[in-house]
Amino acid sequence: QVQLVESGGGWVQAGGSLRLSCAASGTIFSIRSMRWYRQAPGKQRELVATITDHGTTNYAESVKGRFTISRDNAKNTVYLQMNTLKSEDTAVYYCNADLNASGSYYARYWGQGTQVTVSS
Repeated sequence: QVQLVESGGGWVQAGGSLRLSCAASGTIFSIRSMRWYRQAPGKQRELVATITDHGTTNYAESVKGRFTISRDNAKNTVYLQMNTLKSEDTAVYYCNADLNASGSYYARYWGQGTQVTVSS
């Protein structure tokens, strides 16, 4: 059974940094794109950053220049380095991944989320 587990969330003052991790475990044949989403109270979930299996990255305009997504394929782990945090970055952060756990097709899996709170 595949699981994605996020860690690294917490409380930080505005201007500070946090590093989120998301590790995929279980029987995994391969992983394509991995992503970070976030959902603030009363708002829709939004895509924050994407990284493909070739290392190509994309970011939401609101985080460009402040957040960096990376991955360690040997560890089936994706990271989100968040710098110069703002109060509007406060949200629950979720990771997802398109991965092959069956040997024949890809499916999208989600983590349970980790809270990030930025205090101004």
